[in-house]
Amino acid sequence: MNLRHLMRMKRFAQSPPSAARVKLFAAIILLCLILGLIEYLGFWPDWARVEKSRF
Repeated sequence: MNLRHLMRMKRFAQSPPSAARVKLFAAIILLCLILGLIEYLGFWPDWARVEKSRF
């Protein structure tokens, strides 16, 4: 762990994010998990799928 990480952790501890920012971050993560689950279960439409590359 370098000095930059320690300084960022210090700044985060001194002024944590607001409740609204934490809720926004949680909502984004939840949306990503829901989209991943929909794709995993096979409900994602065919037109939205990515073709696998040969490379």
